[in-house]
Amino acid sequence: MSKIYFQGTFGAYSHLAALSVDPDAEILPCKTFDDCFNKASSEAECKIIIPESNRITGNIGIEYLIFKHRLNIYEEHFQKIEHNLLGQPGAKLSDIKEVYSHAQGLSQCSKFIKDNNITEHIRADTAGSAEMISKTKDIKQAAIASSLSAEIYGLSVIKKNIENENGNLTRFLIMGKNISQPEFGDKKYITSFLFKLKSKPAALYQSLGGFAINGVNLTKLQSYPEKNTFDSFFFLCELDGHIEDSKVQKSLEELGLHCEDFHVLGVFEADKLREKNN
Repeated sequence: MSKIYFQGTFGAYSHLAALSVDPDAEILPCKTFDDCFNKASSEAECKIIIPESNRITGNIGIEYLIFKHRLNIYEEHFQKIEHNLLGQPGAKLSDIKEVYSHAQGLSQCSKFIKDNNITEHIRADTAGSAEMISKTKDIKQAAIASSLSAEIYGLSVIKKNIENENGNLTRFLIMGKNISQPEFGDKKYITSFLFKLKSKPAALYQSLGGFAINGVNLTKLQSYPEKNTFDSFFFLCELDGHIEDSKVQKSLEELGLHCEDFHVLGVFEADKLREKNN
């Protein structure tokens, strides 16, 4: 049986995403993102599922761990995030005076919280908030979390889908130590890589010329300072295409001339949801 680690508590959106990716896997929680990456670095056969960005609130902030551990990316998965107000069995919306959740959960449901005049409390995660209120048994307290959390912790869904905007998606990456990539076929692929440029003027501008010349579409290019410095940056990058495509190869060879560090993180099929959301 395959093993997938996620950050958080049972019932977290990462747990839900892991079930969507592989319902037959052994799915295990880790306290922190660091713990997840350490597990994958030491256990070659396991995988981790990590939220990388949210459509509404942007990056989750795990780039430094991607740079440090350089795990292989096998797959991307877009998970629809549906926030629910969970309370004690029998509680009504009018009973709720306080709500607990992760900061992003609260901000993504801010309109509902304000409209219902509920006091909010930030906690480390959504599912942990559900677990906590299941123990306090206070009818005035609620959590914002997944419907899976309600099932696990014996809570009632007082109100479904309370997020400010429909179509809230979180992009998850499935990663591990072993290198594996799909054969180049007639599908849509993404190649993900990181690089660090040699220190010279206009280095970034010159390094990206190969992509333009070869007609390769960059879908992500983000810079991050390396190890507590502000004068040395690495870049996380994604492009449309498979690394075995000659256009992609030529572009990456051109980029390589300008780099002092270059590492392919993975080649994987694009999630079908990308087409629907374009």
